[in-house]
Amino acid sequence: KLPPFFANPASVSAMAQGLPRSRFNSSRLVRALGDLAVADVADSKQSFAERLGQWLGFTDALALFPALGAGAASVPELESAAPPTARAAIRQEFARVRATLVESITTDSVLDPGEARFGLPAPGPDAATASAADFSPYHRRYLAHQRDMAASIGPLRANARAALSGHSPALERLAAVDAVLEQALAARERNLLATVPALLGRRFEQLHAAHLAARSEAQTADEPALWLAPGGWLAVFCSEMQSVLLAELDLRLQPVAGLIETLGTEETRKQ
Repeated sequence: KLPPFFANPASVSAMAQGLPRSRFNSSRLVRALGDLAVADVADSKQSFAERLGQWLGFTDALALFPALGAGAASVPELESAAPPTARAAIRQEFARVRATLVESITTDSVLDPGEARFGLPAPGPDAATASAADFSPYHRRYLAHQRDMAASIGPLRANARAALSGHSPALERLAAVDAVLEQALAARERNLLATVPALLGRRFEQLHAAHLAARSEAQTADEPALWLAPGGWLAVFCSEMQSVLLAELDLRLQPVAGLIETLGTEETRKQ
């Protein structure tokens, strides 16, 4: 059984008002997958508090309870203790990390001929049709991008919390809540995002099947080297995969962006 504070949806809703706001089913990633017809997107009838109560276990609630209430009634609101340079630094770090990850995603050696960290395979003129139409290399590259995002955004989020903690007691409590939620929801986030490359694999097969059907109807030979030509089925897939990666990046950065936005709102309020 959850502690009384956490078991009360109204209490969780009050906490949620201080956190970055997000409508899960309207996220850019969910829309991108829905547009590709590989994910069934349905509006949830549950509130944020109800869903959060289902996602967090008993031990998570125990950790969240003191983070939500610790010192709330006894600690007065103070003016910012963090220097402006520190607050500007986290915004600059966010922009740098995002730009680096965007460049890594968009420079794929296929749609963008630049030097790629995780380049996509390009069927050569002598490539066998069966081996060229293998999703495995694309799956591995998607997973590599996911690891890259996780490794970069984790420290960024911790730095954002540190910036809040040095600002005011209210934001220090928010940083504590975010730390608990990040740890508590990490496994669920990993499991959900692990389904994205599998959904892309379904899209890969759909496009390839449509390509084969068109070739069969036209009674023309298949040439893997042309799959990446403008309008080719593999070029379309690579573009869609890039869009999904950028949408996932946007989703992963939302908590950090929310923390930074909250910091800016607090600064404006105190001016």
